[in-house]
Amino acid sequence: MSVSLSKGQKVSLAKPGGGTLTRVRMGLGWDAVKKKGLFGGVRSQSIDLDASCLLFDGAGQLIDVVWFQQLRSKDGSIQHTGDNRTGTGDGDDESIMVDLPRLHASITQLVFTVNSFTGQDFSQIENAYCLLVDETTGTEVARFDLSAGGPNSAQIMAKVSREGQGWSMTAIGAPASGRTFKDLLPALSAHL
Repeated sequence: MSVSLSKGQKVSLAKPGGGTLTRVRMGLGWDAVKKKGLFGGVRSQSIDLDASCLLFDGAGQLIDVVWFQQLRSKDGSIQHTGDNRTGTGDGDDESIMVDLPRLHASITQLVFTVNSFTGQDFSQIENAYCLLVDETTGTEVARFDLSAGGPNSAQIMAKVSREGQGWSMTAIGAPASGRTFKDLLPALSAHL
């Protein structure tokens, strides 16, 4: 059963029957708002949103990043499925697969971000969401709507944190600006 998350809400990633999730997928989907053309027609625009996963240790130090220029974490526990530059199609446009048990023990937080590489702000994007799926069962665990829009060109979406032997997910939904995760680093510290 999926939980729709609101900003700041936290959900445990423990399985209903006991145990904890081991393989999860963070999906990102979006569509470009259709624009009216010069003679009344409707035209599509290309918007390149990029999903990134930043790996932090217990001291809040950035250890590794998975994004369109590095599709796999150094330890192989996280894999990006590739860069979608248009948002065209149904379903997830970009996904990041995480094998939680393979993460090095020093990694305590994964922060997921989304940036408009082409520079459009979220007022030009619709049907935007991120979701977390239990990859062992294909069950959607949590969903966060990103369609609220606004003048920002990036969002700090969510974080997945170690809690004892398990993990939890917190919806952040903090608006930011920048074309890549690097532009978000100063804003991220408030959410670690």
